[in-house]
Amino acid sequence: MPGAVLPGRPGNLTKEQGLRLQEMWTSTLKIFGVPDFNDGTNNDAASTTGSEIAEQAGTVSSEKKKKKRGNLFSRKHDNAATEDAEMNSATDANDKYGQTKEFHKLLESQSPEAIRTAFWSMVKHDDPDGLLLRFLRARKWHVQNAVIMLISTMHWRMQGVHVDDDIVRRGEAGALEDSASSNAPTKKEGHDFLTQMRMGKSFLHGTDKEGRPITFVRVRLHKQGEQSEASLERFTVYTIETARLLLSPNVDTAAIVFDMTDFSMANMDYGPVKFMIKVFEANYPESLGVVLVHKSPWIFQSVWKLIRGWLDPVVAGKVHFTKNVEELAEFVERSHIIKELGGDDPWTYQYVEPIAGENKLLSDDVTRQRLLDERAAVVKDYESTTQQWIHDAHSTDALQQKRIELTQRLRTGYWELDPYLRARTLYDRTGIIREGGQIEYYGSPNSITGSPPMHNSIQNGPLPPEHRVDDLD
Repeated sequence: MPGAVLPGRPGNLTKEQGLRLQEMWTSTLKIFGVPDFNDGTNNDAASTTGSEIAEQAGTVSSEKKKKKRGNLFSRKHDNAATEDAEMNSATDANDKYGQTKEFHKLLESQSPEAIRTAFWSMVKHDDPDGLLLRFLRARKWHVQNAVIMLISTMHWRMQGVHVDDDIVRRGEAGALEDSASSNAPTKKEGHDFLTQMRMGKSFLHGTDKEGRPITFVRVRLHKQGEQSEASLERFTVYTIETARLLLSPNVDTAAIVFDMTDFSMANMDYGPVKFMIKVFEANYPESLGVVLVHKSPWIFQSVWKLIRGWLDPVVAGKVHFTKNVEELAEFVERSHIIKELGGDDPWTYQYVEPIAGENKLLSDDVTRQRLLDERAAVVKDYESTTQQWIHDAHSTDALQQKRIELTQRLRTGYWELDPYLRARTLYDRTGIIREGGQIEYYGSPNSITGSPPMHNSIQNGPLPPEHRVDDLD
């Protein structure tokens, strides 16, 4: 189970890392158009071109920042040309997925307030510092590159795949509705998405020895061309976003087990693999704790050589191959390894269909707006307190404690708001995700405080036999 806070996380930063975090907050709040609460100045990001922000964000030295923090973006150095060349070189080296272009697109197409709103929607129950630190760690603490990566991710979420206003908000019930549509393409997308849920191609269950939630991927269940590319990508993002809900302050990464049992080349499909790599590297940085490739046959060796070449070396270093349950047990307690993989956990995957009325709170606009207004007030307080923390070269313990308390308020406030923003998932219906964000994997569904599993309290009828997946071995 999780122990000490890992380096580079909230509560375990070096002095230099703390300064980089402050610089990133300064750059980010400027892009959001947040007024400087310390001097009343409104830093209008709309009047600053994307090029200027990309060039200037996070490039001020610590010494100059201490002298005049309110003027971080008015850099005048004699060696500016040299610094610009170095920054452009660093950006190019980290722009594997064209994120600088997406950064500019978002700044040009959205107002600062819209970007700010999207950011706090992305935060959800996460620690805001922790979220920014993910991007800083991914970019080796280079603030400019981290800011570009963050904003480009928001472009992807807002205008690329519509994570919060479509995939998360409509969820499985939305796919069920689409599967009955008279529009053929819409019907196919809904059907293909649900097919993957029903067969259990990928699912979340349990934790590894570090307390990280585990995503299992049963590779043998995938056949190229059986589902559309769009539905595969939607299913991938939906699974990742659901897994995010299972993370906690001291466990900020997940584990993936690729079950290669009975793998054949008929299961190999490079398109989804490339998409998954891109999503994790570009949009969910520092989210993978370990990747376990279990029972891969010899024919996978040549495939792995190719895939490894696509991976960032840091990500590739997290991949481990396990041949049997004994090797898998080096990472996951045997009692937590599902029986399907030779472990002692008798749990088996079975999909529970969406239940009529389970998302009724999504229509309660009045309550949702009230909770959003309450959250907005906490966000404003958090931003103001963060600016005080940035300006105060000798931040007091009281100021630090206030930021921690506001982070906790954002976390608990999110879970109160959650039913008004997010469609219920399989994991809500089966009691794994419970009221207030409590997670229950192994015990009795009623072993912790909270509402009972939805499938126990609302009768939905038995699943058709073709939708049941008890044991495919």
